[in-house]
Amino acid sequence: MNFAALIIGDEILSGKRIDQHFAKIAALLSARGLRLSRVEYLGDERARIVETLKRSFAAGDVVFSFGGIGNTPDDHTRQAAAEALGVDLVLHPEAEREIRARFADDITPQRLLLGTFPRGVAIVPNPFNRIPGFAVRDHYFLPGFPQMAHPMAEWVLDTYYAHLFNQRPVIDKAFLLTGPNAYESALLGLMEHIVAAYPDLRLFSLPSVGSDGQRKHLELGVEGAEARVDQAMEEIRQEIERRGIAWSWRDQGLRI
Repeated sequence: MNFAALIIGDEILSGKRIDQHFAKIAALLSARGLRLSRVEYLGDERARIVETLKRSFAAGDVVFSFGGIGNTPDDHTRQAAAEALGVDLVLHPEAEREIRARFADDITPQRLLLGTFPRGVAIVPNPFNRIPGFAVRDHYFLPGFPQMAHPMAEWVLDTYYAHLFNQRPVIDKAFLLTGPNAYESALLGLMEHIVAAYPDLRLFSLPSVGSDGQRKHLELGVEGAEARVDQAMEEIRQEIERRGIAWSWRDQGLRI
């Protein structure tokens, strides 16, 4: 399955808040042998969120949506999800129980709006303050607050997707190439050969530039099953040595 993230909020796009969700969800997935296939950032614009969710529901991916599920006028995610699904909003009974347990005698109609979700969804428990998120069709709608959303996302992964964890151990290895011939355009033929010969691997090419604007090195490597990675790296090594390009190992291979 593909995993994706939607990160919603004008405050992210304006720079008033620094996004913390992308790095965290990528790390949570990586620790379980999974990876993100896409990330989208959206402002608090209901029509755009609706259209994005319609596409996302149709794609069949596992999606973590962060932000916009509050009860203030600038929060649109609950309403957009309901519209994208073609259902109405209702007070979810389990969400109501959690909210009433959280606020006790301090409960108000405004606070109960926090549990008003698209009809037919399940809740995602919130260990931080008991105000839940909701889940439908492999989409998980979580708060924008990292201290709430990240434990909730981890719970979702461990509860629903443990059967996908670490199915195919993956490593990545790379050379650091230096010298006058260690630049991408000079190595395109080699890269194209590796991509064609090893379609099961991911090739990556990452040039590094110093503060003075001068090239420092080129990181060239592949990611995938260990035996195939070693085979491809040996081909790369032979070719760069034939060309007289200086190289060193970036590291001994990081399991991801």
